[in-house]
Amino acid sequence: MLTSLLTLLVYLLAGTVFGLLALKTGLPAAPLAGALIGAAVVSMSGRVEVAEWPSGTRTALQIGIGTVIGTGLTRASLDQLQNLWRPAVLITVTLVLTGIAIGLWTSRLLGVDPLITLLGAAPGGISGMSLVGADYGVGAAVAALHAVRLVTVLLVLPLVVKLLAPLGLGNS
Repeated sequence: MLTSLLTLLVYLLAGTVFGLLALKTGLPAAPLAGALIGAAVVSMSGRVEVAEWPSGTRTALQIGIGTVIGTGLTRASLDQLQNLWRPAVLITVTLVLTGIAIGLWTSRLLGVDPLITLLGAAPGGISGMSLVGADYGVGAAVAALHAVRLVTVLLVLPLVVKLLAPLGLGNS
């Protein structure tokens, strides 16, 4: 029991340190990416046991993540959605269909389990899709795919936005 607790503390410390260091980068969602990298470095080092989270932790984290996201949806968000519902539907349908196509194509092309590639190509966030993957027994693989996607997007998209800003992006 004490070993499990110490293991969790090592992971939490690594996630916290890397998350705080990532804040200095100024990237969007830097603490999330930093914590992910910190915990992954510890896990992949092989020097620390795989973390075994106490029963109910996943449920508590899902509630916490849902609450954080939910508090960001305000009356102003609802007002904006009245004007943005068509792009929201188009973007959602396109991302879901593209995710399915890419997931199935990747599975066939590379011989990877279609469940992993479908969930890995899904447009959801790393936390949500990893939790869905965990329900199917492929959470770690799905998390790995989303981690690569998330870190890449967090590094590339801000650069693209900065490059496109002089062309009037965001000046509607």
